[in-house]
Amino acid sequence: MERKKSRQKTLLDMETHSEGFRANRAARQKVLVEDYVELISDLLSEGQEARQVDIAGRLGVSQPTVAKMLARLSAEGLVTQKPYRGVFLTNAGQDMASKARHRHGIVEAFLLALGISEENARIDAEGIEHYVGAETLAVFEKALKRGLADFMKTSSVVGDESQKAGR
Repeated sequence: MERKKSRQKTLLDMETHSEGFRANRAARQKVLVEDYVELISDLLSEGQEARQVDIAGRLGVSQPTVAKMLARLSAEGLVTQKPYRGVFLTNAGQDMASKARHRHGIVEAFLLALGISEENARIDAEGIEHYVGAETLAVFEKALKRGLADFMKTSSVVGDESQKAGR
C-alpha cells in the first residue's frame, strides 16, 4: 500500500506571518470607532438627531457605554457634542463615516452578487467591511463592475451553499 504524502503548511517568514496579525489587531481597534461614526452619520443624514439614547438603542449597548465612546471620539476629533443637543461629526468624522459606508456598500454588493440573501449580506458586510484590505476591496469592486452578479445568476451554485449553511 502506497502512502500519500500529507501536505504540510510551511510557515511564512516571521515578518510576513506577523503582518496579518498586526493588520487584524489594527482593524479591531477601528471597528467600534467606525461603527459609531457611521451610525451618527446615518442618523444625521436621515434628519434625526444623533442622541446618546438613539445610539445606545441602535447599537444595543447602554447609555454609559455610549457616553464613554463619545468622549473618546471627541478627544480624537471625530465628533462634537453640545449640551442638551445631539452629537455632530467633525469633518474628520464625516470623512471616516463616508469611507466606512463606501467599504460597506462594496462588500454588501459583492455578497449579494454571490447570491447571499439580503439579510445575511447586510449582517456579514457589517463585520467584513472593517477587515477587508484595500487590494481585496478593489478586486471586489472590479468584479462587480465586470458583471459578477450576472455571472453568478447563470451559475448553478447560487443559493446552494448559503442554504446548506443554515442562514
